[in-house]
Amino acid sequence: MSRSSFCSALVGAGLLAALAGAQGAGAQEKTPTARGTGGAASTVDLLATQAAVGVLDDGGNAVDAAVAAAGVLGVTEPFSCGIGGGGFMVIRTAKGKVTTIDGREKAPKTMRPDSFWENGKALSFNDARFSGISAGVPGTPLTWSHALNKYGTISLKRALKPGIAVARNGFEVDQTFYNSVDAVKAYFDDIPSTAALYLDSDGTPKDIGTTITNPDMGKTYRIMGREGTRAGFYRGRVAEAMAAAATNPPTAATADHKWRKGLMTTDDLNRYKVRERAPIKSSYRGLTLYGMGPPSSGGTTVAEALNILGGYQTTGVPRAQTLHRLLEASRYTFADRAAYLADPSFFNVPVKGLISSSFADERRALITDRAATSPVSAGDPYDNQGDAKPAAASAALVSHEQSTTHLVTADRHGAMVSYTFTIESTGGNAVVVPRYGFLLNNELTDFNYDDPTFKTPNRAEGNKRPRSSMAPTIIERDGKPYMAIGSPGGSTIPGTVLQTLVNRIDFNEPLPHAVELPRVVERNTARAQAERAFIESREGRDLVGVYGHTPFITPDATTTIGATPEIGAATAIERRGKRTMIAAAEPARRGSGSAGVVDPE
Repeated sequence: MSRSSFCSALVGAGLLAALAGAQGAGAQEKTPTARGTGGAASTVDLLATQAAVGVLDDGGNAVDAAVAAAGVLGVTEPFSCGIGGGGFMVIRTAKGKVTTIDGREKAPKTMRPDSFWENGKALSFNDARFSGISAGVPGTPLTWSHALNKYGTISLKRALKPGIAVARNGFEVDQTFYNSVDAVKAYFDDIPSTAALYLDSDGTPKDIGTTITNPDMGKTYRIMGREGTRAGFYRGRVAEAMAAAATNPPTAATADHKWRKGLMTTDDLNRYKVRERAPIKSSYRGLTLYGMGPPSSGGTTVAEALNILGGYQTTGVPRAQTLHRLLEASRYTFADRAAYLADPSFFNVPVKGLISSSFADERRALITDRAATSPVSAGDPYDNQGDAKPAAASAALVSHEQSTTHLVTADRHGAMVSYTFTIESTGGNAVVVPRYGFLLNNELTDFNYDDPTFKTPNRAEGNKRPRSSMAPTIIERDGKPYMAIGSPGGSTIPGTVLQTLVNRIDFNEPLPHAVELPRVVERNTARAQAERAFIESREGRDLVGVYGHTPFITPDATTTIGATPEIGAATAIERRGKRTMIAAAEPARRGSGSAGVVDPE
């Protein structure tokens, strides 16, 4: 079954939509924009979007649809997400409650600040990543079950049926999938369980057009649906296989690389818990925004930057000037992110200070009509919440290729979900758990593990969740649901969300165009990153020539595995009036995304 083939027939009265075989309802193509009523979804993948829309059409709510779509993405987008990783979900219920679920991966209890060190120095990124050490305890399965049990209407068993069908019937390799495998084939080839699934016998990626099935993934989903995530994933045979694969990566005798042993145990898995946390709440141009708090930096970073921008008028202001202010706000915000964002169980994160209007005033006062030179220093948000500033070291930006995914769903009753989840880099740590079909993450490389002082807030420690950049966001207008938005892209995520919101709110671009426009991100580094189309635009030229920004660097100029010339891959839904919804995905980035609605206009 290809990604562009999907059977939308419902299976059984009252059940969610399920996938059928290739002989089903016929071919359908991805469309990045959909407008209509009855519910909406937007993901990077056609099958995932249609699974979500099928659930909504069958009476399920936004949470049900989000989990069903996520289950499909775990099969069709395995190098970006899956049950071997973690993420953050922001939920707005039909009654207006907004909450967040922290399913971030967690370090094993025996991890130390120097766990990624050998012979007195930090491992290179690839040596750290392609190892058992980088694998954190996954949070995705418990995120799904917690969301469904508390806010959904269907069981996990039902929500996983579309994913099980895709794992059984298969999907076609497309160019994006092929490129992902090609970027890490040398490491995939070291792990027989990974190679068997994603490589041909000669060690190259499976050809475009090849159908891939994953019966082991389908088996794992069925175990989770039958036994529950706690008994079926975090305990028992799946947990034992996962811990064994992390502790002693199952390498081939002909492996070309050294694979270091990991730290994850079955006890670490047994003890894992998701955390339901209050959202980061802020306002911008009369809208109310809800984002993800620590250990993610996304919510505070977006809120702080928008608080800074909110002090400026945009009417009659050249677009390049607004974008200059956006980049400068991002520059100062990223300085604060590096200094103060970490797992709140291990560090006193000054959330109130960071998102306060008084702190925004302090940071805005530093912005001029000329670009500052990075790195700029962090401010002191603690005095904006009445606390003394603790002794803490800042840290340089951890920047490497990351392959995350984001999805959004909305139902007819006003509920919305914005969900970002990941296994970190393309293919995680490259280890498919033998007999269970899913890749382990390399999320623990998100710690600032190369800091020689081991004093940064985001240092590696046992039972700690590494800092994230994920920024799933839900927005209300006058107390009513308005928008759900988010993006993958590692540390470019806050900038992608920020620029898309400025495009929509300040520049009044229609949502699909706001998503499509070329991007630029500033992360308090020597040179901001920009897509080629932005560099060549009038605004890009003005930012350099008029506002003094250092010429931009394109993402593909980096040397990390899997680097692309693109920034982010946003998905968003906007409600227009009481019934109409507009769903938008990327028309080109990441091979294009897929938007859908229950009843198209």
